[in-house]
Amino acid sequence: MLFKNPVIRGFNPDPSICRVGDDFYLVTSTFEFFPGIPVYHSKNLVNWEMVSHCLDENENLPLEGSNPSGGLYAPTIRYNNGTFYVVCTNVTNMTNFIVHTDNPCGKWSKPVKVDHMGIDPSLFFDDDGKCYFCGTTVRDGVWGFGIDIAQINPDTGEFLSEKHFIKGCGGKSPEAPHIYKRGGYYYLMLAEGGTEYGHMVTMQRSRNVFGPYEPCPFNPILSHKDKYSEIQATGHADIVEDQNGNWWAVFLGIRANGFLHHLGRETFLAPARWNDDGWFEIGNNKTIEVEMDAPLPAKPEDVSFDFEDDFCSGKLRPEWTFVRNPEKENYVLSGGKLIMKGTNKDLGSFNTSPTFMGIRQPENNIEAYTKLKADFSCGSKAGMTAFYNQDYYYAIYLTKRGRKYEVCLNKAIHDINVVTNCAEVDCDGVIEFKIKADKEKYYFYYKTANSDWTLLGTALTAGLATEGTHMMTFTGTFIGLYAYECTAEFDFFKLKTNT
Repeated sequence: MLFKNPVIRGFNPDPSICRVGDDFYLVTSTFEFFPGIPVYHSKNLVNWEMVSHCLDENENLPLEGSNPSGGLYAPTIRYNNGTFYVVCTNVTNMTNFIVHTDNPCGKWSKPVKVDHMGIDPSLFFDDDGKCYFCGTTVRDGVWGFGIDIAQINPDTGEFLSEKHFIKGCGGKSPEAPHIYKRGGYYYLMLAEGGTEYGHMVTMQRSRNVFGPYEPCPFNPILSHKDKYSEIQATGHADIVEDQNGNWWAVFLGIRANGFLHHLGRETFLAPARWNDDGWFEIGNNKTIEVEMDAPLPAKPEDVSFDFEDDFCSGKLRPEWTFVRNPEKENYVLSGGKLIMKGTNKDLGSFNTSPTFMGIRQPENNIEAYTKLKADFSCGSKAGMTAFYNQDYYYAIYLTKRGRKYEVCLNKAIHDINVVTNCAEVDCDGVIEFKIKADKEKYYFYYKTANSDWTLLGTALTAGLATEGTHMMTFTGTFIGLYAYECTAEFDFFKLKTNT
């Protein structure tokens, strides 16, 4: 059966997967965005639905003051005896934690702390019922040097053994450790090479969970660092066996536009297998394609990444995402409207939470629409944005100068924040906005009751590219709504992909 990569599009890095019966569950990283750790469900590994978040209460996910690309790193999901566990790291306060549930589509427990200094934690349940924790560790003050493994109580976070140190397979920054057991061997799979264009997956094995481990003779088992392809930076994998005995790998990758990407690291899928020597092989000779043919566990349906919310259901769709810890009273659904109460925190406010919410941009070619009404004082504003983080965003907004309404285009890149275009409009506080995009540019339009769509200005997608940020970042672009020092009523939000 044919399927297309990536299977979960837009900013969805560090995927981890488990299966229960014919149901697959997958989680990804969220960094400084809220709620934390989306949980996706699928029957066929191609059509994924977001069904919950592991952390959806501010008290359980402290993000205030988080730097861009701080927050939650690399969760792992596992299932054991009726309970789902997710282990993760919040680098904002450098805390590892575990949450659990018996219903991954519902509420998750409060997090329990794990006393470990490191990131990318994982759990492994052995045949004898023992559970093991593994994660990156610090040696002599140096990060990314290797992996610690120890027995743990997953319900309390208490370690039940000493930590055992395991080196990587020779690449830089060994991370994303996952342990599997097969044929009497413990397999330790890692991401190495850094999570950029040299990213790769390696594997080693041992007869003892604590080692010593021998490396796979044909490492890496997945990498695009030497492949001419739109798909790059493949790595940070997790594997699963389906109900038919077929094996699969999920992993992050990017769709590069030249040497840049702005959609974020996305979730990819590849068929996999165990060879006669007991080593794991992924894809086609360690690489994958945009379109692949493999025996999926169920027939895939037509995939759509379009999105629409008319704000009539009484609750926001789970895809809506906020920056750091939102002030929930500033987002109200009433009478088929979304009422956003803007504070004095703008999109570029330092390490805080503006009145903003967005969805992950799933494709290069999109059109997004909204309609709003607001009462403005001078200097207040409300509108639409293509938002990467507080230092990198584009926004089209309505504001007021004296008694006149204006639409303006704001561009923020590095430490440059300028309003490049403004136009006076006759709208009485009611206006429609559209953001259109392709691989190269964003196009910003407005429309009033007395005019058709008018192009206000454009901006390069390169301005929101991960490779161009002034600090190391790991996220992607959101398309969304915001308000600043005013109350704005939004009628709807629609995003259409043009693939």
